[in-house]
Amino acid sequence: MSASQSGEERYIRKRLRRAAAVSLAFRLCRIFPVRKGKVVLWTLEGKGGFACSPKYIALELLRRNREEGSAWKLYWIAGGTAASAGRAEFPPEITLVRDTFWSRVWHLSTAQFWVGNTRTPLGTKKRRGTCYLMAWHGSIALKPIGLYRGEKFSRIARLVSEADSKLIDIALSGSRWCTRMWRKGLLYDGRIEETGNPRCDVLLAGAAEKRRQLRDAYGIPQDAEICLYAPTFRGGSQSTLRSVDAAPISLDLAGLLDALEKRFGGTWYLFLRLHPQLAAALEHMPLPEKLGAAGGPLAGRIVDVTGRPDMAEIMAATDCLITDYSTVIFEGFMTGQPGFIYADDFDAYTADRGTLMFAADEIPFPVARTNSELFRHIQTFDAGQYKTRCAQFKERMGMVDDGSASRRAADIMEKIARGESVG
Repeated sequence: MSASQSGEERYIRKRLRRAAAVSLAFRLCRIFPVRKGKVVLWTLEGKGGFACSPKYIALELLRRNREEGSAWKLYWIAGGTAASAGRAEFPPEITLVRDTFWSRVWHLSTAQFWVGNTRTPLGTKKRRGTCYLMAWHGSIALKPIGLYRGEKFSRIARLVSEADSKLIDIALSGSRWCTRMWRKGLLYDGRIEETGNPRCDVLLAGAAEKRRQLRDAYGIPQDAEICLYAPTFRGGSQSTLRSVDAAPISLDLAGLLDALEKRFGGTWYLFLRLHPQLAAALEHMPLPEKLGAAGGPLAGRIVDVTGRPDMAEIMAATDCLITDYSTVIFEGFMTGQPGFIYADDFDAYTADRGTLMFAADEIPFPVARTNSELFRHIQTFDAGQYKTRCAQFKERMGMVDDGSASRRAADIMEKIARGESVG
């Protein structure tokens, strides 16, 4: 046995011992009753903020409390960035609970519903009378997940995935493609409801208001154009303790803004938004000196929005999206904004992560491996052709997002709460 295999074995044994303790704690908490109408929500294993699909499901449940006399009681597991942000980003009707061992176990044990976008800790036990709604944080994607990763899918990741998927009662899907992919991607063979992605509702029914709000928040003129650059994380494939890498930004941001202004006109600003896993690991990644130097050519035109937890509302406010392998490009294009892929480390990334889910000619977005290639794609961008390719891709994927996914998810929860069958 190699040193790496030995280390993996020790790490798995350690995780299994902890899982046994977690399971025991859940069993002890069975003395407490399940509370009807109690909903526990989380993002990014409890370390994320008020964001993604759990946020929009929560907002819909609160709307029903106010307008329809429902009695949902919402609790948000808040650790990491959510804990440091405090109450400010959360509605006052949501109770924040610290992501400590006993707090998590007790609240999950006494909830009628769980709504999460990532896995639960290994050893978690769900009681009869509790329904687990999985609103996965990804959708149509380039980067592979689960069994699609092949040998890159570590043993501990598989153990965690299999254990969590056995607890899920209903997984939400935004497309026929995701419904098929969840089987291997999430290692899940249970019920799937094609509701759409709740986090995408704001892209289809609320974008104009978010455009105004975010420009006001950062002092950007209302008539200015904004490009969002949102690279994903690197690393995370370890067979032991998982960690992500902080890769330097190789994109020529000054050249990017210049190319956008030459092709589309107007004054362009850039939003830089790091992946939550990278942001959580680094707390805050300072912008390279060339980006924000006082008096420099880009001063005031580069805005670090990594601290904003909700990616969907950022995409709703922007006019162009650039990423590498992130799923966000398959959601941001719902607004009709141009999308480009800048993947300068393609070979290294796929060697670590696994074969991508789509080839370059299967997606509607121009793909570049160098700055010059990206700028050439921008300069030759054909809006009509892009619109046609996007429409064809949506049809091929069977995308169902229409701005009402949160309502459908809440309808499912209400039916279950009343003891009615779903579907």
